[in-house]
Amino acid sequence: MKIAVIGANGQLGSDIVAEFKSSGYDVAELTHKDIDVSNIDSASNALKNIKANIIINTAAMHNVEKCELEPELTFAVNSEGAKNLANICNDTGAVLIHISTDYVFDGDKNSPYIETDSTSPLNVYGKTKVAGENFIKELSKKYFIVRTSGIYGLHPCRAKGGLNFAELMLKLAKERGGMRVVDDEFLTPTSTKEVSRQLVKLAGGDNWGLYHASAEGSCSWYEFAKKIFELSGIKTNLEVASPGEFPMKVPRPKYSVLENLNLKNAGINIFKPWNEGLKEYLDSRTG
Repeated sequence: MKIAVIGANGQLGSDIVAEFKSSGYDVAELTHKDIDVSNIDSASNALKNIKANIIINTAAMHNVEKCELEPELTFAVNSEGAKNLANICNDTGAVLIHISTDYVFDGDKNSPYIETDSTSPLNVYGKTKVAGENFIKELSKKYFIVRTSGIYGLHPCRAKGGLNFAELMLKLAKERGGMRVVDDEFLTPTSTKEVSRQLVKLAGGDNWGLYHASAEGSCSWYEFAKKIFELSGIKTNLEVASPGEFPMKVPRPKYSVLENLNLKNAGINIFKPWNEGLKEYLDSRTG
């Protein structure tokens, strides 16, 4: 079976490529120089000769601050790009797997979000991702929309300066010997390797629809940092930041925990508790 991965050199895309290859799929790797999803001609030309059975879209504008400054470009990539791929998949008969985000919610629920909860994004990034989801739901015949949360992986995220949260904490511990981290914002840290494994599982079936796909459990950013140091055997001066100490330039949900209800109902949820995924990640970077 032929898979096309858009954004194949990104933090998530790199692991998706590796997992599908190791599972025996024929994988075509597409980067931004190969395809511009916001341009229907570019997207069609890049995909028409590949003849993929499944197209996986990880391409997105996801630097939240940059999205606020460039809303039209963000809409073109995150929304129009999803629309273009939905139409292309309809024309070719391919399945579309589209990566979305926990930022479609406002964080006011304070209990894990399920797939049927109403979206209420706080920023341009979240709004354009919701629009992209809606295009796919309206247009696509065969699709998986996969929302995930707090992802980190071995490959750098160029749009966010190359350092995920775990790497940033380890870097600061080495350089400063201490730091302050907020304890009033909650997430589910999720490794890109686990997301990729889940996508392989999804791709093997035809239960089309919307899925939450994140590690089990949740924590604050402070608790996340504390576990990073604990598992790494690093002693550092970690303190809880005062409320408002690090004001956000752009509104973000303070609670963005997802519940993988649809995966569990389908009997295909493979995610482990977030701390186990973190241990695997930290072991792999030093192994």
